[in-house]
Amino acid sequence: MTAQDHDSTRFPDGFLWGAATSSYQIEGAVREGGRGPSIWDTFSHTPGKTAGGDTGDIAVDHFHRWPQDIAMMQELGIQAYRFSVAWPRVIPQGTGSVNQAGLDFYDRLVDGLLESGIEPWLTLYHWDLPQPLGDEGGLTNRDVADAFERYAAVLTERLGDRVKRWCTVNEPFVAGFLGYWFGMHAPGETSRAAGLSAVHNLLRMHGKAVDVVRDTVPDAKVGIALNLTSVYTLGDSEADLDAVRHHDGLANRWFLDALYKGAYPEDMAEEFGDDTPDVQDGDLALISRETDFLGVNYYTPAYVKAGVENPFGDPTIAPDYERTAMGWLVEPRGLQDLLVRINQDYHPEAIYITENGAAYDDDRPVDGRVHDPRRIAYYHGHLGAAHEAIEEGVPLKGYFAWSLMDNFEWAEGYSKRFGIVHVDFSTQERTPKDSARWYANVIEENAIQPAESVGR
Repeated sequence: MTAQDHDSTRFPDGFLWGAATSSYQIEGAVREGGRGPSIWDTFSHTPGKTAGGDTGDIAVDHFHRWPQDIAMMQELGIQAYRFSVAWPRVIPQGTGSVNQAGLDFYDRLVDGLLESGIEPWLTLYHWDLPQPLGDEGGLTNRDVADAFERYAAVLTERLGDRVKRWCTVNEPFVAGFLGYWFGMHAPGETSRAAGLSAVHNLLRMHGKAVDVVRDTVPDAKVGIALNLTSVYTLGDSEADLDAVRHHDGLANRWFLDALYKGAYPEDMAEEFGDDTPDVQDGDLALISRETDFLGVNYYTPAYVKAGVENPFGDPTIAPDYERTAMGWLVEPRGLQDLLVRINQDYHPEAIYITENGAAYDDDRPVDGRVHDPRRIAYYHGHLGAAHEAIEEGVPLKGYFAWSLMDNFEWAEGYSKRFGIVHVDFSTQERTPKDSARWYANVIEENAIQPAESVGR
């Protein structure tokens, strides 16, 4: 790479480089330290709900191995770590008594990160709702937002002196629609009305948490992380274009309009009819509280056509592009188009890519190395798209790779590996993959490295 080429791939000074995980996917220790059950404990222990009957009971044992994991991040030069707190570890019943042992765990984790020069980015809700709240209607019960408000207050009061970056809710589309409408995630309900109600309450939870962070940690930055996508069709008929409108409304506008415009899109509300959630006075004002950043989780675009209802688009009409082990298209253009569109239509103060990555069928470590050139190519392409978006004026301020480690991948169990660090699930041994070494060089240089280069 010439000096000129290197300069052309350099990110702005101060660009933040991180990695992300979530509590149920990595912590394990589900019956230790006073933790109560979550809806994902129940769902994963229900026969037929996860690949191979896998559960997060042990996951990758981060609860016990967090010092090792922090040291590994420090070695890779990770500047920020986005993690989530397990609500049932802090307030086992969802309401009521606080589990001090659970708070102590996150206290130690935050201190360990800061001592290692890694900025903690805390996500309040990444899907592991306490089961007692699930028994009372879960996310379809409006009272869940009040319980979440108190949970947020407990955490900000304990950690807000050190944690200055707060993400309220991760992917309300997945937690609400896949959990309550399409039945693919916990708790496994299959009602459109329930899914829309769950999403509405997740957004209310977000608004309440924004207020808590503002009140308790006035020098903090707060935002939400949405899984968003660019929507395309290969047809040009009126029906195909209407399918794009519908899917974009479901995947993107239903969330972005509520958050940034204080209203659900009228065309979608008309489609949903009686299933549209009960919006009470003050709800949309709460949901549209001003935030400091928007977190964007991007993996793949959606291709759609008329007559097909699929939450992820219709893979049968997608172009013959590279696909990940999840079957997802690798199309970096989708990320660039998405970022530019968000900036033009919604004008967030700042954007962070809070998740981006790919699952591949990695080989086992050999001589301490795991070669994963396809994952490096994925990151290379998507970082290029992110760089192009910045050149087009998008206020993109940072990037978090998903994920730091191979982990429990929800309904896919342990069958899909997203990590830049390989985990042997039988021994819990961690081995940085070539993609981790490559990413370490990206961070060190603050610039995209050639895809064929692998660092230290």
